[in-house]
Amino acid sequence: MYIHLNMIIHKTFSKTDLIEIIIDLGLPVVYSHQDNKNDIHQKLKECLKKDLQITENFYKIQNKDELINYLEKQNQKKILTIKEKDNVMKLCKKIIQYCKSNYDITVTDYLSQRDIIDDLDYIKQFGDIPSVRRCCKLMNQDVKCGGLTFKPLISPKMQKELDEKKKTKEIKNYSMTVKYATDDSPIVLYFD
Repeated sequence: MYIHLNMIIHKTFSKTDLIEIIIDLGLPVVYSHQDNKNDIHQKLKECLKKDLQITENFYKIQNKDELINYLEKQNQKKILTIKEKDNVMKLCKKIIQYCKSNYDITVTDYLSQRDIIDDLDYIKQFGDIPSVRRCCKLMNQDVKCGGLTFKPLISPKMQKELDEKKKTKEIKNYSMTVKYATDDSPIVLYFD
């Protein structure tokens, strides 16, 4: 019980991050969107003093101790500093430029195919960034990579969001054929 009173939620968790955790884990925390980050911190700490039933979640957190451990460490969604993210974005732009110029290395700053692959191997660990996913997709079409495939590392939460977006984009195509009656025969409808 003592650890809960002195628990410090890592500063990399934003108000929105904390609310997502509360919702996803089904925690009994009553909050308002008018609450600031500190208010949410305090309400979450109060909640952690009680016995909790944690629902199945993206974070793979199963009990209160795992939740406390997760909140005390740096937010996994924010592992990049602004400077590091800028660097990742610059590399993405260089790789996309290479891909858009028909995979011609002579129109880029790259000196070898190995340099491109090394940059891609570095950035693919940040698969929650849309540009990284795009780079991997484009580079998988490059025949000069010798059959290498690049799969971005995507967090379970982001993967669920991507799956939901994909479902909403799917077009349901139902067709119906109408055969009109001639004389005394009935109208017939065919559904595919």
